[in-house]
Amino acid sequence: MTGPPATAAARPSVLAVFAHPDDESLACGGLLAWCHALGIRTSLLCLTHGEHGGQPGTQSLATTRANELRAAAAALGIDDVALLSHEDGMLPWIDAALLERDILDAVARTAADVVITFDEDGLYWHPDHVAVHERTTAAVLSAPEPRPTLYYVTIPNGAMRAVLDESRTRALTQHAPSPPPTHILGIANPDAFGAHAPAPTLVLDTGDFARQKLMALHCHRSQLGTRDALPLMTSDTAPALLAIEQYRRAAVGAATDTFLERLAGRADRHRAPESPPSRD
Repeated sequence: MTGPPATAAARPSVLAVFAHPDDESLACGGLLAWCHALGIRTSLLCLTHGEHGGQPGTQSLATTRANELRAAAAALGIDDVALLSHEDGMLPWIDAALLERDILDAVARTAADVVITFDEDGLYWHPDHVAVHERTTAAVLSAPEPRPTLYYVTIPNGAMRAVLDESRTRALTQHAPSPPPTHILGIANPDAFGAHAPAPTLVLDTGDFARQKLMALHCHRSQLGTRDALPLMTSDTAPALLAIEQYRRAAVGAATDTFLERLAGRADRHRAPESPPSRD
């Protein structure tokens, strides 16, 4: 792993590693937006274009989802997006060493102090997500010193059920012409999110940054079908329903506390400090 470029070394750096466009927004969009506001360099590595998920429009679905990802990254303030072209749905069967090299390259290029990826449950036991959890863990374990700190993210149990219930209530109250929503990003069982997830070691309330998280989720239009709950969500309900994010410190990687621990309990989520936190 080569040394970090001078511009990257000047401030703390967080790298999110996920499988598909929209994973970043749903899993940790609030934290990524918060990090950007704090002056922390935020980067995203997305291993596939998600070309087999959803319905294609006038463009190929891969192109559509790439454009959606760029829009979502802009909404969250992500500084750097790397979108790779591994086949959607095949990550468990792609050469593990190849995926680990891709992740290590991203860690080196972004000079990441913190890496965030799926926990072992893959948000809702998606095989691609589980594979990314495994490959990122292995990559951080094999990284040269100083290794980044690795955190796993999970969806709070019951959070997506609350989103669906709120959206159904809104649809019925507004007498919407379409049937009430039944899905979250195409997933028919909202209780699958966070079911049997490992217990978090860090719970963050991202506050008003949940509004940016919802904006980013709305950018992934190809994934929001007519029965999806997320289009019915508005910015006034986002802090109550989307702000809480759960993280677990991995056993591999650096063992020192990072700026994530210092975010817990902070009440100034609506404004950025005059200078970014230190890298330690």
